[in-house]
Amino acid sequence: MSPQSQKLATIAVITAVAFVANLPFGYLRQGVRKFSLLWFLYIHISIPLVVALRLSYGIDYPFIPIFVAAAVGGQVVGGRMRVPTRPEK
Repeated sequence: MSPQSQKLATIAVITAVAFVANLPFGYLRQGVRKFSLLWFLYIHISIPLVVALRLSYGIDYPFIPIFVAAAVGGQVVGGRMRVPTRPEK
């Protein structure tokens, strides 16, 4: 595997981890009051994991927006898993 393809694979794995790690926190976030301490905790709790992965694999700053987008996506999808659907009339 070439160094460039190895770096792309690492970025893809970190992106997937950022997304999947935020699914349960998005789900939990939907169950608490907005702007409460737990709400902020559920939003930010995965950041140290993603930062540690990024730093341990030497991924540069330009890729941070990709990881942030994946984390936000995980929060949104996780939150939508908790919202009840409307009953049919």
